[in-house]
Amino acid sequence: MTDTVTILGIDPGSQVTGYGVISVSGPRIAYVASGCIRTRPGSELSEKLRTIYEGVVAVVGDHAPGEVCIERVFVHRNADSALKLGQARAAAICGTFGLALPVHEYAARQVKQTVTGSGGAEKSQVAHMVKQLLGVRGVLASDAADALAVAICHAHMRRGRAFNTAGAGR
Repeated sequence: MTDTVTILGIDPGSQVTGYGVISVSGPRIAYVASGCIRTRPGSELSEKLRTIYEGVVAVVGDHAPGEVCIERVFVHRNADSALKLGQARAAAICGTFGLALPVHEYAARQVKQTVTGSGGAEKSQVAHMVKQLLGVRGVLASDAADALAVAICHAHMRRGRAFNTAGAGR
């Protein structure tokens, strides 16, 4: 019998933080939920961080994921943007602390490579593949698609780790 795990993927942003929840049972990956946590335009950074934190806390409360993963921050040319993104990411991570689970991190290139086969894929390609892999119909917000892509990447990476661990015991 195969255990089922719920994975929460997060695509952090100071204006929009995407989240995606999938269920993984053996080789099967199924869509559970996704959406965006939107901060109020023009609000102070501290208010935005509170909105992100509270939004992630609510998602965690609704879905009780067994594993959490988030996109790693890449270096921006604009230091101020990188700092804000890092703070948004930290607020999102803190929103998962009630679960006392490790947070797995993946670079954007690794996520794109896993989902589309190309580390340089465009956002539209990622969204298209996420919809195909999960059987999602209709419109999927870009940030939600990115968060689902992070969750799919994690599902594949955990499967690889489980395979390597099982093989090491032989």
